Amino acid sequence: MSSRCARVRRVGLFGGTHGNELSGVLLVRHWQQDGAEIQRAGVQVKPFLTNPRAVERCTRYIDCDLNRVFDPESLGRPVVEDIPYEVRRAQEINHIFGPKGSDDAYDLIFDLHNTTSNMGGTIILENSRDDFTIQMVHYIKNALAPEPCPALLIEHPSLKYATTRSVAKHPVGKYQT
Repeated sequence: MSSRCARVRRVGLFGGTHGNELSGVLLVRHWQQDGAEIQRAGVQVKPFLTNPRAVERCTRYIDCDLNRVFDPESLGRPVVEDIPYEVRRAQEINHIFGPKGSDDAYDLIFDLHNTTSNMGGTIILENSRDDFTIQMVHYIKNALAPEPCPALLIEHPSLKYATTRSVAKHPVGKYQT
């Protein structure tokens, strides 16, 4: 691991990837109206409602799971009339916060979710070799102590993740029961 991390200049805060998970939706809407508590000097922080149609209907998704369509095939699909809503939305998100895998992509995306699993507030990471996210998790865990904040690594050597947060250089999921 290197001891230096590149400076984080752009952060996306996502809520509503699944339209029936309302904690992130409420936070994003709050921050869109008054973002004072998330603003930091030298850092652009953008709260973003990822799946507004699903949020409006309070359903997980409209046509397909938005958190599964950030793969090269979906992101590269031609825009035609019958393209699934979430695939089109993934392309829009990739355009705003990416492009995925590029130097121009946002530095960090925090994707806020709810779960009915009894896991409390849990941070989800996809890469154990990402110095920045490892250091950030350490900071968060210390800041929240003595409250527990487990970190779950879902790394797999042959999988490329197609989640909303995977557009960023440093993807992080946050789940709350």
